Amino acid sequence: MSYLDTLLQGVEVEWKTLVTVFDIIAGGDVPKEAFSEIETEEFKIPILSNGIENKALYGWTNIPKINKSSLTISARGTIGWTSYRDKPFFPIVRLLVLTPKIELNTKFAYYYMKIIENNYNVPQNGIPQLTKPMVKDILLPIPPLSVQKEIVRILDSFTELTAELTAELTAELTARKKQYSYYRDRLLNFEEGEVEWKSLGEITLQTNNVRWRDNNRTYRYIDLTSVSRDNNSIIETIEINAETAPSRAQKLVLKNDVIFATTRPTQQRLCLINEEYSGEIASTGYCVLRVDVQIVLPKWIFFYLTTTDFKKYVEENQSGSAYPAISDVKVKEYKIPIPSIEEQSRIVAILDKFDTLTTSISEGLPKEIEFRKKQYEYYRDLLLTFNP
Repeated sequence: MSYLDTLLQGVEVEWKTLVTVFDIIAGGDVPKEAFSEIETEEFKIPILSNGIENKALYGWTNIPKINKSSLTISARGTIGWTSYRDKPFFPIVRLLVLTPKIELNTKFAYYYMKIIENNYNVPQNGIPQLTKPMVKDILLPIPPLSVQKEIVRILDSFTELTAELTAELTAELTARKKQYSYYRDRLLNFEEGEVEWKSLGEITLQTNNVRWRDNNRTYRYIDLTSVSRDNNSIIETIEINAETAPSRAQKLVLKNDVIFATTRPTQQRLCLINEEYSGEIASTGYCVLRVDVQIVLPKWIFFYLTTTDFKKYVEENQSGSAYPAISDVKVKEYKIPIPSIEEQSRIVAILDKFDTLTTSISEGLPKEIEFRKKQYEYYRDLLLTFNP
């Protein structure tokens, strides 16, 4: 705040309504006489509607409606989402456009409008939408142009640094995951004749379905969205009983069961049931593999189902287009190598360490990105806090 005071040098900041500062334009109809779904030499002016970043792109035209720097605000769906535009474009329905009509650093206004983009008072009756009358009286601080320019310089630098850090962290995570996948596949690779190979059906036990008749117990239900693809763990469940259970809530699962989603199987929803979820109910959309621990370790199967080889097998044996699936029978026909329990234990211990490292990076990355975002927003808000 002291830095901001130094920038202002005692000059009072004016506050003006948006309608005083901007021409506020509502997007119109798609220019059908000059429209292309793809960018071409002729049609290279973007047509924009509501949506975040690239999702706002509707198509292409050769008729720019807005030619100077401006702000766009989503009026439907992602209500309030504000973007800075410095290239010609054509706005269509569900988008409000603000073009300056006074001397103004448009990007300064953009940074201020980002602060309030989630605070619009939108009526909930009917289809929620933002209209010109709802935004025209919003007050915008107007410090001297030199101050606007300096604040934009600082926030641009901070934005660039945050983006660079995020890219570096993401690249590091991707490299670690590839490294882990490479060594996992190598450790689980055995030649024919080197060890015995058995199908999953040969090394797993029969499982049971729940008996809902005269069953008064409440269960936690593991449906197809309950398992995270990022860390192969259960992230959320709902409570069900005989009256509320969906028809697919049938399979009883126990500790150390491996469950694999057979609906849309290439999404790789895979989980090893722990003590917390032992005795709960899983969807019939999962194949439940209950291992014979005299032959194989549960984690041996779990890790083998994460391999590139199993993913290839799934792709070759799934059927259906809208909702591709692989049958439990086909999953259980898949053959895996069965070394001694001692060798399985050795390899599983190594893979556990790799998995822990990868998971810690996977969990740490979003936390770090969120921290950087909050840090950026904190300083942005300080730089844009003016006394009314």
